[in-house]
Amino acid sequence: MHALGAGVGGLGITAGSWAAAKVALGGGIAPAGAAFARLMMGVAVKWVVVLLVLVASLAGFGLPGLPVITGVLGATLGMVLANVFRRKGVAS
Repeated sequence: MHALGAGVGGLGITAGSWAAAKVALGGGIAPAGAAFARLMMGVAVKWVVVLLVLVASLAGFGLPGLPVITGVLGATLGMVLANVFRRKGVAS
């Protein structure tokens, strides 16, 4: 049950990031204001998806809370570290 909770937490971040990318990058070329609005809407969609996955996993399926939150934090940290290491190789 604990490993399933951690996996669902990580899957929530992954699904939210995918949804954010679809919203933020799906409109083609646009003026700066519209592009920024799509970016902010993508961030909002990401966290709504993550929140829905958290509520469904904790209340709906009864998964243990600490592994689910650990999965969310682990996936978020992994994404941040991947961006840091990828940029470090490109920028220098």
